[in-house]
This record gives sequence, structure tokens and C-alpha cells, in this order.
Amino acid sequence: MTAENQPDQPPSKPRALTSLWELRGYMRPYAKRMLFLFFLAFVATGASLLVPRLIQAVIDGPIASGDMTGLWALAGAVAALGIGEGAIVLLRRYLQAKAALSLETDIRRDLYAHMQSLHPEFHDQWQTGQLLARATSDLGAMRRFLSWGLIFGATSIIIYIAVITQLMLIHLWLGIMVAASAVPLFLIARNFARNFLGAARKVQDQQGEVASNAEQMAQGIRVIKSFGRAKYMEEQFETEAASLRDLSLRKVKITSRSWSLFDMIPSLTLTITLVVGAIAVAQNQVTIGALVAFVTLQLMLVGPIESLGWIIASGNEAMTAADRIRDVFRTEPAIVDSDGAVDIDPSSCRGHVRFHDVDFRHDGVEDAVLRNVDLEVKPGETLAIAGATGSGKTTLVSLLPRLYDVTGGKITLDGQDIRDTTLDSLRRVVTMAFEDPTLFSMSVRENLALGLGDVDDDAIAEALQVAQAEFVYELPFGLDTRIGEQGLSLSGGQRQRLALARAVLVKPAVLVLDDPLSALDVNTEELVERALKSVLSGTTALLVVHRPSTVALADRVALLSNGTVAAIGTHSELLNSSPEYVEVLSAQPEKVDA
Repeated sequence: MTAENQPDQPPSKPRALTSLWELRGYMRPYAKRMLFLFFLAFVATGASLLVPRLIQAVIDGPIASGDMTGLWALAGAVAALGIGEGAIVLLRRYLQAKAALSLETDIRRDLYAHMQSLHPEFHDQWQTGQLLARATSDLGAMRRFLSWGLIFGATSIIIYIAVITQLMLIHLWLGIMVAASAVPLFLIARNFARNFLGAARKVQDQQGEVASNAEQMAQGIRVIKSFGRAKYMEEQFETEAASLRDLSLRKVKITSRSWSLFDMIPSLTLTITLVVGAIAVAQNQVTIGALVAFVTLQLMLVGPIESLGWIIASGNEAMTAADRIRDVFRTEPAIVDSDGAVDIDPSSCRGHVRFHDVDFRHDGVEDAVLRNVDLEVKPGETLAIAGATGSGKTTLVSLLPRLYDVTGGKITLDGQDIRDTTLDSLRRVVTMAFEDPTLFSMSVRENLALGLGDVDDDAIAEALQVAQAEFVYELPFGLDTRIGEQGLSLSGGQRQRLALARAVLVKPAVLVLDDPLSALDVNTEELVERALKSVLSGTTALLVVHRPSTVALADRVALLSNGTVAAIGTHSELLNSSPEYVEVLSAQPEKVDA
């Protein structure tokens, strides 16, 4: 992750508060439910506050006078209040959890959709583990606060005010003394919140680093093992894990120091209450029942005070989590539908592609990758793109489905600027297969269809035949065989053939192939090329080629050199007229993959 995306210093508290506030829109659908939860919390609190007063009435009434009839009546009232409070708490906690989990799901859904809308350069700059941490642990921190900390914090304030009021009614000066204990508690809480916020942000950022390290190990396990670097990677992971441990211990140190003070002050206050209260009873200033009620009420403050540290910690973690999530949400998609963008009708799309003086440079990079590229690909024509490494071939074809947007000039499809068409409809008629194919952890059938819905088995069989990928029928469960993450259970050539079959299955108007045969052996490549010729005969195609044998599929060839079109013509014409073209093809080795 870049320094811009992951600051060295934690964000200020105002920014963290703002981040949590900016996500309030997600709570609006649950506003009525949250108000009902607060109501239930207040009802339960009111019931619990009546119990000490009933105990006082029991001690000073039936117990003092020996009236057993009155004793049973008051005992029944206490039991009824306890049962009612328990039922309300059970209902409230279930509804709290349901609302919080639904809220978390809503944010996670939108976060995932937003990440998908961001252009490839965003994902190139951010570590996968950091994004994963935001979509999992950070959202979990927000859920914990919203499902428990927020309501418990609000009810704790109400409990504190109500209890202090009753304490003063029982014994004014003892009540004032208990209320005064809030001053050191406030100072401790303020200092705790200030220190904990920065520590929590560092821990959450480091959790992302650890997740990134683990994700890289999983994806690169073959490289790690083949180079014998397991020990090195273990040391790298151990370093990141040790850093997370140290940062977590620092956070624990802050919390444990503050929480011990939160526990100590109520205990000291209670000790003073017992001593002074006993003296007051001995001097007949208060009754025994009043003292018992006073102590019982005061004990009701212990829970909220002891939980004060957790509430503050949970709130700070939720704020830093919201700030980290806001970093993603505030990244605007660079490639979006323009105002008035229209859908492309696949049935009427002819596939006439034209690059009009196209320029392209990456964000923050001064040198252009492509300059003044002018190309035309007629409907049904196959154009090969050749060039040395770094000449801009992959970038050029990536502009057509708008994985990137041109920074100069324009690209038209059937005479219409592709920026004036909707992305969804554009990518339905323009399909791309990459040299380094991505397969997902799902069945072969799901990988091939990939959201197309129910696809006819005959269509799948035809696509597999074109890509020479019939090997899937020999897998343990055929098309229903689940392949591993990234398709690593398959060879490179098998993955490429499945990716090619997926592209062919769509039957697009424009097919973009970024050297999708590079991992195939010569014999398989020849079979694939024969089958592809029939597919390409009615489809506009752009092929990025690295091997001379692949050029045979093309009607014409465009030679890119340093981001510009150096020559264009048939393969034979360029062999005779362009020494650079001959040099580029002769420099490409014929790769063989089993």
C-alpha cells in the first residue's frame, strides 16, 4: 500500500468521528428498530431501579414488623420485576444482534461493489490483505460497537443519572460523594480515549499487513517451495506477526491501566459508603433498609463504570475502522458511465473498432505509454498486435473494454465513442482473455459461465472444443469439479485453455486475446488455432502476439514500438518491409508447457 493510502501517523480523532458519522446513512433503515431497542433498554433499566426500593420496603416493613403476608407480596413483586427484566434483555439483545448483523451486511455489500467499480490502478496500489481486513475485521469492530457499545453506553448514562438521583434522595451527602467520583472517572476516560485511538489504528493497520503476508504466501506457495524460501517467508511473516503482537500489547497496556482505575474508584467509593452509612444507621439518620437500598443502587453503577473502558475502546475501534473503510469509499471510480451513456444492443453490434490518435499515461507518470495510436479494425477482421516487451500492447487492448480510459484521443465502436456507452453493455460485447488467466474457487462449469446463468451444455462443449479444453471431462466430477483458488490445481496451459473457452462461450462481437496461447505446447496451440479460425471468421478480434505461430490467425498485423504504431500490414508485407518486425518475432522463443 502506498503512503498516501496508509498514513504513517494515525488519523486525528475529529477525522475518525467524522468517518463514523459519514456512515450514518446505513443506520437510517434501522432507525425505528434502534429507537425501539433504546425503549426496551430504558424499560429494563427502570425495572432494575425499582428492585432496590422494594428491598428497602421489605427490610423496613415486613421484616422489621414480622408481617409475613406483606413479605410474600413484596418478594413476588421483586421476582416479577426480575423475570420481566430478563425477558426484555433477551428480546433486546436478539434484536440488537439482528440489526447490527444486517447493518454490517449492508456495508460489506456496498464496500465489495465499490471495490469492484474501482479501476485496476487502485488495486495495483493497495495490498489485498488491507482490503480484506477492511471488509472483515474492521466491519466486525463497527458491528460490535453498534450492536452493544452504543446502546449500552446510552443506557449506562441513564442508569448513572437515575441512580445518583435516588442516592441523593436516600442520603444527600453520600449521594454527592458518589456523584463526585465521576470527576476522576471522566479524566481517566478522556486520557484513555486519547491514547487508545492511535494504538487501535496501528493495530488494525498491522492486521492488514499480516493478512497481506498470509495471502501472498498462499498464492505464491509454488514459488516459495520451488526456490526453497519457506524459511525466509516464515521469518517475514514472523516479523509482521511480532509487530502485531507488540502493537496489541501496547493497546492492552493502555486498556489494562485505565480499566484497573475504573475498577478501583468504585471500590473505594463503596468502602466509604459502607463506613459512613454504618455510622449513619448507628445514629438513626437512615434505616437499615435505606442503607441496603443505597448500597444496592451503588452496586448498579459498578457494571457501567467497569464497562466504561470497554465502551470507549469499542467506540474508538469502531471510529478507526470507519476511517479505514472511508478511505476506500472516498476513492472515486475513475472509469464510470458518462451522463447520457447508452446501452449497446449486442444483436446489432457489428464490431467496427477504431482508435483515433489515442494517448495513454498512468496516473502520476510523466511518460506516456501510448502516443498517437491510430488503428482501424473492420467488422470480422482479426488484427494482431506485435511489439517488444514494454511497447504497450497489453495496455492498448485493455483500453477497448475500458479497463483503463484513454488520456487523449478516443476509441469508437461502430462509430460511437465507447465512453458514451454503458460499461455493462460494452463489456458484454467486448470480451477479453488474458495471458495470465484468473480462475475462481468454484466448479469448472461456474468458471466457464461466470454469471451467464443457465448455459447449454452443447455451447459449453463447443467452447471447450475450440479451446482444446476437453480435459475437464476427465476430472473427477467433470464440469462440476471444483478447482482450487486461482486454478492452481491445473497446469498453466490448462488454465489458459479454460480462460479462452470462457471468452469464446460469450460469443462477443469483439474478442480481445492477450496472448492467451503462450502457455500451450506447439501441438495444442496448432489445434486451438485451427478451431479459433472458425470462431474468428465472424468476430472482430484483437490479438496480442508474442510467437510467430500465433500471427497466422490475423488478417493484418500492427507493430507497436515505444507506444506508437511503427508499421501495419499483413504478416508477409511486414516481413519484407519492416526489419524491426522481423527482429521482434525472431526474438520471441517458442514456449512449451506440458
